[in-house]
Amino acid sequence: MATPWALASHSWLLAVLSVVVLIGLPTALSTSGDKANVIIAVPGWATILLVLLQLAAAVTSSWLAWPAWAAAPVTMLAAAAVVTERRRWRWLLFTDQLAR
Repeated sequence: MATPWALASHSWLLAVLSVVVLIGLPTALSTSGDKANVIIAVPGWATILLVLLQLAAAVTSSWLAWPAWAAAPVTMLAAAAVVTERRRWRWLLFTDQLAR
C-alpha cells in the first residue's frame, strides 16, 4: 500500500507500475501446488523472490511515505512474515528439487 504513495511524488507511472508488479505478478505467477489456480507456473524459488520483493517494498516504502509510528509496525509484520513463511519456503524449494 505504501509503495504507490512513495513513488507517486516522483512519477504517477512508477506508482501504477508498482501496483502491477506487486499485485499482478504474484497473481499471475505461482508455483504448482501452492495455489488452487495456477495461471503461469514458476519454480518455488521464483515465488519466494516475489514474496521477498513484496516485503522489501512494504518496509522501504512505508519508511519513505509514512511517519515512523506507522512504518515501525509494517517492519515488525514483515519480519514476522519472514519467520512464519520459512516452512512454506522450505516446501517450495523442496518441490523444486522433486521437479529435477
